[in-house]
Amino acid sequence: MLVAVLASIVVLSPAALAADACASKGKLRHVVSFKFKEGATPEQIKEVEKAFCALKTKIPQIAALEWGTNCSPEKHAKGFTHCFVLTFNSDADRDAYLPHPAHKAFGKSLGPVIADVFVVDFWAKE
Repeated sequence: MLVAVLASIVVLSPAALAADACASKGKLRHVVSFKFKEGATPEQIKEVEKAFCALKTKIPQIAALEWGTNCSPEKHAKGFTHCFVLTFNSDADRDAYLPHPAHKAFGKSLGPVIADVFVVDFWAKE
């Protein structure tokens, strides 16, 4: 009995559930949220928005790109203001995007204005 209980805990652990979620297929979403440094100017923020959106034209593996700013009435954003959602058709497409020179150059350009980044990937389910 104890062995069965322990086995079910291992199977249902958060790590196991996350691994199972990444094994699913459909559309792969890559979600990136930014928290800007307090000194970031509106012009610098607009430049980040423009540069992120330009990745869609530079990296053919990006199937879709959507973005927006936080408008939630809940007070749980923890300072993150911008959210970008990229869609990929496969792991291989996402894996080609990550080391792509345009993505790497964009990432390097963020240092002066970004205080924190939050990234999560998931397979969209209906």
